[in-house]
Amino acid sequence: MRFIPHVTVATIVEDQGRYLMVEELSNNRVVFNQPAGHLEADESLIQAAHRETLEETAWTVEITGITGVYLFRGENGVTYQRTCFTALPLAHQPELELDRGILRAHWMTLDEIRARQAELRSPLVLECILDYLNKPRYPLDLIR
Repeated sequence: MRFIPHVTVATIVEDQGRYLMVEELSNNRVVFNQPAGHLEADESLIQAAHRETLEETAWTVEITGITGVYLFRGENGVTYQRTCFTALPLAHQPELELDRGILRAHWMTLDEIRARQAELRSPLVLECILDYLNKPRYPLDLIR
């Protein structure tokens, strides 16, 4: 059997100690996640991070770095390869319609995110934020 992981991106957008988070429906439950999604054909990882952040939050961002590359096997048995980016918020466009399944975007503190740990889409949500806070960030030219 051929192993094919799903390539995804996530974006940590931080502003004055608050993180841009998405409240969404996943498998009939409400969960919290960074703006995140799958890479599309003919799209770079950075383009995917821009697109997913805008589609899920109505925020335009400047992608500034990479927190890390993660592998995660979901409860569905699928393995996801997530590249987690860092970004600065540039402009909010509240007139944009959010992606299907997205309930709303929130700015949350780390304590608020930790308090909802049971509601996070996956353990990667908190792990990526903690890596953002405690580990080196890598330049975008790491991606070739």
